[in-house]
Amino acid sequence: MAATVKEAPRVSANLERNIAYLNSTLGYGKSFDIVLRRFNVAGKEIAMYFVNGFVKDDVMALILRNLDELKRSDVSPNSLQKLFNEHINHIQVEAVDDLEKVIDQVLSGPLALLIDGEEQALIIDLRIYPSRAPQEPDLEKVVRGPRDGFVETILMNTLLIRRRLRDPRLRNEVMQVGTRSKTDIVISYIEDIANPELVKKVKENLQKVKIDGIPMAEKAIEELIQPGRFGHLFPKVRFTERPDVAVAHLLEGRILVMVDTSPSMIITPCTLWDHLQAAEEYRQGPPVGVYIRWVRYLGVLAALFLLPLWFLFAVQPELLPPSLRFIGPNEPGKIPLIGQFVTAELAIDMIRLATVHTPSPLATSTGIIAALLVGDVAISVGLFNAEVVMYTAIAAVASFMIPSYEMSWAIRIVRLFLLLAAAAFKLPGLIIATLLVLVYLVRTKSLDVPYMWPLFPFNAKEMLAVLVRTPVAVRNTRPAVFRPQDVIRQAAPAAARKPEEKPKDRIK
Repeated sequence: MAATVKEAPRVSANLERNIAYLNSTLGYGKSFDIVLRRFNVAGKEIAMYFVNGFVKDDVMALILRNLDELKRSDVSPNSLQKLFNEHINHIQVEAVDDLEKVIDQVLSGPLALLIDGEEQALIIDLRIYPSRAPQEPDLEKVVRGPRDGFVETILMNTLLIRRRLRDPRLRNEVMQVGTRSKTDIVISYIEDIANPELVKKVKENLQKVKIDGIPMAEKAIEELIQPGRFGHLFPKVRFTERPDVAVAHLLEGRILVMVDTSPSMIITPCTLWDHLQAAEEYRQGPPVGVYIRWVRYLGVLAALFLLPLWFLFAVQPELLPPSLRFIGPNEPGKIPLIGQFVTAELAIDMIRLATVHTPSPLATSTGIIAALLVGDVAISVGLFNAEVVMYTAIAAVASFMIPSYEMSWAIRIVRLFLLLAAAAFKLPGLIIATLLVLVYLVRTKSLDVPYMWPLFPFNAKEMLAVLVRTPVAVRNTRPAVFRPQDVIRQAAPAAARKPEEKPKDRIK
């Protein structure tokens, strides 16, 4: 039998009626952390609701001391207005007339003050959240640069953004997702740069799905922003825990989505190449940045194709020229090559997951023990070929070069798919499997932005910027594929500008 939905009442002038409703809904008396305090202030009955631990004790004590010193003439008539305007000595105070909103606010952390005879309640934001200090993210470390990073408190994260971007047109719009969790989400964008259609689409996608809660925070929001019945292999949003990276994408016209309780910010829309670039490239000079980027791209290619190609050449040595016939195992081992590769891949993933869930003091020991057992012992007893272990290790190390954790997992799955295709159908299988992955990437979009741009559709200037870490002075325009309202980032030098040159503000 479906439960009937009761309409939330409005704040009543009868204080006892309000208390009865709030006690029943909030579970006062059953939940130890829901606190109700009743006072008599200048002859007026007052009830105060808050969640234990959310409220700053020193500020609340100061407010209570001020209220205790009031006389009847100080609060009568119009008690609520006088308290609101004269006697509540705090900055963030709001008057509400809906008991459901009172409940939402109390559970979010603020304090609710109800006055007998008044049809409104005062919401006083005295909340304080337990949080750690901003520190450098483990996945996005730089040799030279700021050491602060996002934390689990959304207010602190917006402050880290404001500190780097003091633009009055920066908008931080808050909304709630989850009928039960009521998780706070902030959509951040620069009003005169971001495409309004993209901002609208992000909001609509978040509001469209009705769900009870999002305990997995940013990962659940990713799937709401980029809906798909069976999910997506490649990540269609970028995650970052660095404020400087987030601000850099805001200035390009992207949209930032912050989820309370999560230090990972969502950047959308994004392309494939966004997941292959790191802050370290821009913390070094352009020549060094170019070298770092190319080494990473070579690592991605090795992570994808090293194992399938070596396996193909090992089982079909006739594909190699005579000068490269040395490639291949001299001693195949007791297990077929494809079995060795699959077993080695699974073993490395097991080690990886075990290391993540192992306490830090034991993580190094776990890696050493696993390397000895899986590598040295397996080779010595003849189960594995030495070259199989070596190439698998190279591919695994190459996958760790990818800054995006989600993209590194996608690369591993694609590598296994290519390896199995090569084992089943040899060279035609590898070619067809590669084309299938390429077609999948070309057809993928992130908020209607082509995932493979600027390669497909091709844009020579932007493709050069993907391949080469360009100097800051050269990047004068924002990526046109995001359709920003303001394309120009900085005026080009007069000597470098052609007389007939005019900026294009939108792609056609």
